[in-house]
Amino acid sequence: MARYTGPVCRLCRREGAKLYLKGDRCYTGKCAVDRRTYAPGQHGQGRKKISEYGLQLREKQKARRIYGILEGQFRTYFSKADRQQGITGHNLLRLLERRLDNVVFRLGFARSRNEARQFVLHNHFTLNGHKVNIASIQLRVGDVIQLKEKSKDTPLFKEIVASLGQKTPPAWLELDVNNLSGRVVALPNREDIDTTVQEHLIVELYSR
Repeated sequence: MARYTGPVCRLCRREGAKLYLKGDRCYTGKCAVDRRTYAPGQHGQGRKKISEYGLQLREKQKARRIYGILEGQFRTYFSKADRQQGITGHNLLRLLERRLDNVVFRLGFARSRNEARQFVLHNHFTLNGHKVNIASIQLRVGDVIQLKEKSKDTPLFKEIVASLGQKTPPAWLELDVNNLSGRVVALPNREDIDTTVQEHLIVELYSR
């Protein structure tokens, strides 16, 4: 499976914003965006004023990097969102939010989306009682994900479970700390999605 394997802090610096790709580290003084506020590369400190197209492109790249998906996947999501009823930008974010790896992250079972994707690929969760290892699966209302019994005793998950509940999941998700499970109770609305993306710029980019 193709994926980005370079330094993720470089991605945050390129977008000029925290994308929270390293989990808890992004909240500390070690965050690369706080330490070096300019873009990476030889000419990072001398970039000129960005054009309208550049703004649209950067917003699309930001969304891609936040959710950790490649260009072809992102274009497929946009095409699907464009065919659905409603506002295309909102539909796009709703599709991205309903990915299994994102739901694992939103519920607090992982400290970043990259970590959540790895957990899913390594079969640490079940979906509606069945084994699942596909991070891009779209969850529907009523779907239940649960941490496997054999995974609960690993040192990493013991640490994560101890911190469950410290961060409140979004309104469209329900967390059961006792059973280490989560359920999709509704489709996410735009106000439920705290991702710092201006989706209308992405729509404008693909409408050019």
